[in-house]
Amino acid sequence: MANSKENDSRQLRPGLWTTVNERYPGAMITKTDFVPLAELKKPLSESRLTFVSTAGVQSKNSVPFDTVHPISDYTFRPVPSDSKPLDLEIHQLKYPTVGAKRDLNVIFPIERLQELAKEKIIGGLTKNFFSFIGYNMDVERLEQTLAEDIADAVEVEMPDAALLAPA
Repeated sequence: MANSKENDSRQLRPGLWTTVNERYPGAMITKTDFVPLAELKKPLSESRLTFVSTAGVQSKNSVPFDTVHPISDYTFRPVPSDSKPLDLEIHQLKYPTVGAKRDLNVIFPIERLQELAKEKIIGGLTKNFFSFIGYNMDVERLEQTLAEDIADAVEVEMPDAALLAPA
């Protein structure tokens, strides 16, 4: 097995858990198992992309996220990738949404991704993207329930690549 320094250098963001623990004292997140970065099996211009965001963006006709629950909402919403920003809304209290309400693409770049697909820079988009509220106080529940549920939903979409973006 490779040493931990070697494992750390193969991560997208070396030292991530140390940084999280420094910024959020008491979180005490430890991660000893590293997931190697995945490489695309075909060119990006031929790859279907999905998008997963912690922005709390959802379709206006869906059940709102529970933004007042003391330990957060551990559900996600599929967001049709062909949606227009006017069809979407933000349910989020933990970050300022003024700029995002002016241009949703600053936190949920749906139009930019649609443009990249139209221009054939990426091969296409999955039918749905996914959004949830990133502020969650129960790390185990986040990892064992919400993350697993989102991973299952993403797998159904059969993307070649996933873009993950914190809000």
